[in-house]
Amino acid sequence: MGQKVRVMHSKELVICGLKAVRSRFEVDSDSVKRLFFNRATAVHVGDLCRWMAQERLVYRCVESEELERISGSIHHGGIVVVVEPPEIRTPSLNDVRHWSLQGETLLLLDRISNVHNLGAIIRSAAFFGVTKLVIPDHPQAAFPTEATYRVAEGGLDHVEVLCVDHLAGFIRAIRPFYFVVGAATRGGKPDLGRMIGRPCAIVLGNEEQGLSPEVISACEQLMTLQGVGRVESLNVSATAAILLWETARARGQSVQ
Repeated sequence: MGQKVRVMHSKELVICGLKAVRSRFEVDSDSVKRLFFNRATAVHVGDLCRWMAQERLVYRCVESEELERISGSIHHGGIVVVVEPPEIRTPSLNDVRHWSLQGETLLLLDRISNVHNLGAIIRSAAFFGVTKLVIPDHPQAAFPTEATYRVAEGGLDHVEVLCVDHLAGFIRAIRPFYFVVGAATRGGKPDLGRMIGRPCAIVLGNEEQGLSPEVISACEQLMTLQGVGRVESLNVSATAAILLWETARARGQSVQ
């Protein structure tokens, strides 16, 4: 595993919604470039405006139509901040060893293709304190977009998205440090099983195709959530939330 760094295709990233915008100011204000908001939101962002003025950065109260143009969406939530896009790096084996020693849970996504699902998964990861999410460099795999940031509700300021060339190879490489569980729609065990002293890495599959055969063979165990049979499976973001909860409980983590 090398130390490759990937940069998002756009030179700028637009983050919408008051929660997500405030999260960005709190966690990484250095990345902020411009701020726009409508009249309804203006009463809630006086502190942000003062900071922008102090830093001599552009901020303006504009009509909602202008926010739609800037954000490219009607779902701007009355406020838009333009920031520098993050770099997405490739983790090293030393990174993995360090995370394992810290007892950190990992979340691995096998070609999750919907940017909204990606955002919902990241929001759940942030809620449960999971700070590392790994995606493959694959044509089907979604990378974070403006919509992802909006759905994540600030979660992307607390979860680092990393990228690897081949997910199955990465899974095999981390197994000395992690107990790797793949979420399968059928054929898996009903619980996480024994992690034998290692923290857990959860693997979630593509919305339509599930886990690839290569990824399945690399996992140590498959887990299948049991329903009543009226629908085949849960949305992948709901599955992520349940498994993150179960992982936290299995390791005795305090979950509030």
